Amino acid sequence: MSTRDLICIGCPIGCQLQAKLEGNEVVEVTGNTCKKGVEYAAKECTNPTRIVTSSVCVKDGEIEMVAVKTDSDIPKEKIFDCIKELKDVVVSAPVNIGDIIIENVLGTGVNIVATRKIAKVDKKEDKIA
Repeated sequence: MSTRDLICIGCPIGCQLQAKLEGNEVVEVTGNTCKKGVEYAAKECTNPTRIVTSSVCVKDGEIEMVAVKTDSDIPKEKIFDCIKELKDVVVSAPVNIGDIIIENVLGTGVNIVATRKIAKVDKKEDKIA
């Protein structure tokens, strides 16, 4: 049997957890003050996932970059590949919060979405459209 020490990110408390594993299965979790700690430890020890945040370039926008994120978590081992997918992405303004920038990134079933509204700038008159 092995143990793994974790700090829970399931809620703002940040409990110090200890997960006991038999093989790849979590058999006991201690240190949690709520049910989320048990769920977090089991997921983190068997299939860790993360939300990915980044930014992409915007063409003809009031600003040159828009913040983006995954709309749910992806496997931890795919984070760097996800960032590489975003490297050369350029979107055209206008951009709205929630617009899908990349659909089904890396075949995960997860979309990359915009987290900010960016208005289009009319270059001829240099004003926001």
